[in-house]
Amino acid sequence: MKLGFNQATCMMNSTLEQDIQLAESYGYDVIELRLDMLTNYLQQHDISELAAFFATSHLQPYGYNSLEDITFCDPESWREKRDQLAFACNVASTIGGDCLVVVPTIRAGLARSQDEVIKDSVKRLREMSDYAGEHGMRLAFEPIGSAHCCVRSLPLAMEIVDAVDRSNVGLVVDAFNLFLFDQWQDPTILRQVPTEKIFVYHIDDSDDLPVDKLDHCHRLFPGNGIIPLTEISRQLASIHYTGPCSLELFNPGYWRMEARDVFEIGANKTRPFLNADA
Repeated sequence: MKLGFNQATCMMNSTLEQDIQLAESYGYDVIELRLDMLTNYLQQHDISELAAFFATSHLQPYGYNSLEDITFCDPESWREKRDQLAFACNVASTIGGDCLVVVPTIRAGLARSQDEVIKDSVKRLREMSDYAGEHGMRLAFEPIGSAHCCVRSLPLAMEIVDAVDRSNVGLVVDAFNLFLFDQWQDPTILRQVPTEKIFVYHIDDSDDLPVDKLDHCHRLFPGNGIIPLTEISRQLASIHYTGPCSLELFNPGYWRMEARDVFEIGANKTRPFLNADA
């Protein structure tokens, strides 16, 4: 797998400009750029500066994070999602990267049946797929394990992606999110997912806490927690997944560290999981 970095990992203690320099320095292969950090960057810089950097660096942009709460949108919020999609596609046309993470709605009290969730998710993903496809962009649908998300599990997300039936719509496999759902009771479930439908793997570990106490602030560097990351790597190897293994952490403790240290530790902690015997 490719060593990747998701900008959420240092979103409170770094900038896009610093992130790409540090990721290059510590040997990351790809970076997932946050749309909000891109917006901030472009207030002071021209997109041509990013294009020039990536034109001569080992590091390459892989994708963009993220379009959130894409299901059960009112007309105004849907227009905002479409604008964000257009922004990501426009940036990608200049600097590269062809994968946009899209996230189902997380909302307490969202009382919808599974059939309603599937129907609306398919509708929205198809609408976005049409526009994204015209601009060479893929959509990576990410199940979120949090209790109030309408799509929490890998099987449900895969059912939705199958129903969408578009070549540019696939999945994010996020180790922490799927741990929140069922604690990875059966990592072999990954063998049921067509390899070409896994667009990105987010690697992250977890504190050893009761599941009802866990939240995204409890994500840890790989190998520092209780998620069976070695077994997940084996299962991904068994289906010949060779895409990004992207470090995505939302830990406030890491945000208080020097960004350089987070990049260095993150690279060292992630590399052992890039290759595994199937």
